[in-house]
Amino acid sequence: MTPSFAPQVTPVGAAVAATIAILIGTILYWMLHPPKSGLEKLAAETTEGLRRLVNSIMVVFSPEINSKHMMALAVKLARGERSELLALYVIEVPLTLPPDAEMREEERAALDSLGAAETIANANNVTLRTETVKVRSTKEAVLGIAKREKADLIILGSYLEGKYSGARLGGTIQDIAADAKCDVLIGVEGKHGTLLGEEPI
Repeated sequence: MTPSFAPQVTPVGAAVAATIAILIGTILYWMLHPPKSGLEKLAAETTEGLRRLVNSIMVVFSPEINSKHMMALAVKLARGERSELLALYVIEVPLTLPPDAEMREEERAALDSLGAAETIANANNVTLRTETVKVRSTKEAVLGIAKREKADLIILGSYLEGKYSGARLGGTIQDIAADAKCDVLIGVEGKHGTLLGEEPI
């Protein structure tokens, strides 16, 4: 009769086997879940940063500031990140007039600008709130409403074409950018640019 030999498991052998099993499991996991490359990590961080950046967006218009070409960009950002979007028109009342003075030309311009903004938003299925304010200081109004809205991003266009001898940026825009507690995006419309607006017909 042939004697049978039962395998004996020693503590050392068990430890070695467990170590080998862990190493094999680690290698298999690494093969199935390779680490992200530097570019992939950067892309993920950028996407997350953008999501935090544009939770609340405010686009500013005024008789001096042309932000129409920036509205398309604001709507695209709001749609992609499901951001809250506010279009603000600021009418600066001169000190020579009462604070609530009737300013028909400026009020009509506000209706036109905000109406155009709503058209762009509606065409892209984005909910847009609009607001018109009469103030003594455009800068103080913009910063105050940005604080009220907890805005993450203020979008400003450039001066209206030819209104200030071809000047693109001026004191009000620079002052808002300098003192804002959130990020500020300033867009200067290029002479032949179509990226932010509609393609020419």
